[in-house]
Formats: sequence, C-alpha cells, structure tokens
Amino acid sequence: MSDPAPRHDLPLGHLSFCQICASPDSTPILDLGFHPPCDSLLSGNQLNEEERTYPLNLVRCNKCCLVQIDYVVAPEVLFFPDYPYRSGITGTLASNLKGIADTVTDRLKIPQGSLVVDIGSNDGTILQGFKSRGMKVLGVEPTKIAQIAVENGIPTIQSFFSRSLAKRIREEHGPASVVTAANMFAHVAKLGDLIQGVSDLLVDGGMFLTESHYLLDLLETLQYDSIYHEHLKYYSLRPIGALFKPYNFTIVDVERIPNYGGSIRVYAQKAPAQSASERLLELSAAEDRGLLYEARTYDAFRERVIHSKLEFQSMLVKLRREGKTVVGIGCPGRASTLLNYCNVDRDLMPYIAEQSSCLKLGMALPGKHIPIVDEAILFRENPDYAVMLSWHYAEPIIKKLRQKGLKSKIILPLPEIKILD
Repeated sequence: MSDPAPRHDLPLGHLSFCQICASPDSTPILDLGFHPPCDSLLSGNQLNEEERTYPLNLVRCNKCCLVQIDYVVAPEVLFFPDYPYRSGITGTLASNLKGIADTVTDRLKIPQGSLVVDIGSNDGTILQGFKSRGMKVLGVEPTKIAQIAVENGIPTIQSFFSRSLAKRIREEHGPASVVTAANMFAHVAKLGDLIQGVSDLLVDGGMFLTESHYLLDLLETLQYDSIYHEHLKYYSLRPIGALFKPYNFTIVDVERIPNYGGSIRVYAQKAPAQSASERLLELSAAEDRGLLYEARTYDAFRERVIHSKLEFQSMLVKLRREGKTVVGIGCPGRASTLLNYCNVDRDLMPYIAEQSSCLKLGMALPGKHIPIVDEAILFRENPDYAVMLSWHYAEPIIKKLRQKGLKSKIILPLPEIKILD
C-alpha cells in the first residue's frame, strides 16, 4: 500500500482544510447556524440543563470538489452508547439493507463460508442477509445497539472500528472477503485509520462496499435536512476516487440506490482491480450533466434552500393562526436539522409521533425540545395536519398510516411542499 494522503484522520473542531485533499481553498455553500447533534435526544431531566451546540456549515473544496461540513464533533459525542437509531425498524430500509447480500454475493460469486464484516453494523440487519446466504458474519458497532444484534444471532463487537481492531479480527477469524460500511462511511473522522484497517482485513482482490448519502440526490431533491454533524462528507465520484487511490483501492462499480432518500453504493476493490463498470461510466456522465462540479450549481442550491425554509415557516405560522393543529410524523436524524433550521418549536408542532418500537419514545428533539410520543396518540387525536418528517420514505409510511386510521392531511416538506388529503 502506498503512503496515505495527509490528514484523512481529522482533528476535532473547525477544519481549515479539505477532508480529502487537504487543500485550504474552499467556498461556503450554506450556513445552517449552530445545532445540537441530531440524535442527542433529551430526557425529562435534561430539558432544564445547558445544551451543547456546534456550527453547521456546508462548504465545497475548490480543488477536489468534495462537499463537506467544516466542523468535526467527537465521535463519542455523536455515537454514544445509548444512541437511539435502529436500521431494522423501517420496513423499506430493512428490506433494502438485507438485499445487499443478494446483490453482493451474486455479483462477486462469494463462496459460502466466506467472512463478511459490517462496520457500523447497528442491529445487524445487513448481516442477517449475508448469514442467510451461508456466510460467516461479524459486526462492529460502537453503541449498545450491538446487544440487539447479538440477541438476534449476529456476532458483534461493541467498539469503533480501527486498524488495531482489524488486526485482531483477522487473527481470530481469518481474512474477510467483503467488508461493508452502509450509512456510516461519511461519518468517520479517523477515515485513514479505517481504510487502512479494511485493507489489512481483506483478502487480495477483496471488496470494500460503502453506502453514503449521494451529493447528486441531495442537490436534486433539496435534502438540506440531511446535513448534520454525523455526515462529515457528501460524496460524489471524483472526490471518493481521490480518497481511495492512496490506499491501493480502485472503484470498479457503483450503484445509485434509494436508501435514505438517495445514496451511492461504491464497490472498491483491493488490488488487483477489475476494469471500471458501465454503471460507473454512466454515473460519471450523469454528474457532468448535473453540473456537479460547477460553482453556480451551489449558488442555486443555497437560494432554493432559503426559499424552502421561508415557505415552510410561513405555512406553519399561517395554519397556527387559523387554529389548525399540526404535528410531526417520524423522527429521523434529519428532522432535527429541518425543525431547528426552520425554527419550528412546540407552539407550531406540539409533538412528533413515532412507532411503538422506536427507541426515541419519551424523549425530546434536541434544540426545539418537541416531545416524541407513541403514534397511538396520533391515531386517537387525528390532528388537522401531520408533517411527514421521514418524507424520503413517504409512500410506504403513508399507506400504513392510512390503514391504521389516520385521517389528517399530510404535509411533505421536501423537496417541495405538498399537502396530501
């Protein structure tokens, strides 16, 4: 492996250089203000205590074109032991994640009994799919959600992944044929250490599969609500190719997938590498058509975000003045950015309803302190309007809610405001 590019292991606090190429030359895109970490939900006692917030600014590197935030919050603050997110409770997402196993094993023709390691494995949803295909599986998850995975039959190490842990895994379990990192690869501050660890763990020719929010989807569908401190980077092909190159990985295939409102699945092969796929060439062309590497694209994005914010605020204030009741449905991390940036408090949205299996029930949204309640209250009260905060999964969620008896009009806040009767 060649020497890694500098500064892929980031310091905490404000960054004055690009997270991939280390260039100091960047252009601001969007200043969202100061925000608490999006999943730092508050219990009753904490509502009266000081709440820590951090700057949330989106910037673009003028050299490698990486779009990123310019402040690093300590991983232990963001991904604490009682972190309340579970990937397996959203039906559409769980199905998509389990389907990774079929896609990967068929594409790569992985023999049964091969080791598959998932980094940031959460409740083990991805590895359930690989296990059902006859693979040896091992999860690495820093939060207590790891215990849920173990109870569900997925061996899991409760820890942050690192190069030293990769060495231990290889010594105890042998080399891995595949390492996956879904919806966490853009979250890692010590990314150099992680990629080196993955390289150490994989067999030659092994595959590192990552999934991350995709910049082109963020721009096209105005997903400013997906900007929060956990997401350090918003990947596109040029920057992610530059990231992998020093570690002797080659991007050989990509997929544009629907997860989390639009993600990119990247297949990076440890040398020797295959030739680039047709999909990789096609997506590169789509980025060029979308003017993804043009400064004017981001000027237009900022103006669209500001307009969206003002329109959403105005609508909620108008409904409140008319005496209408408006609540929230679903509390993904992105809800924190949307409601805090748009200054939506308990006067405008008295509660957010979540399904009974959600780990966030009984807590309050950071920043605006909107309580998160069991959806049974939603069905009992049937408010005039309900804002779909998980709007990126609106269709299947709305279908279930209607089947359960919800009669409220539903507001989709993004990519443009829609009211569904």
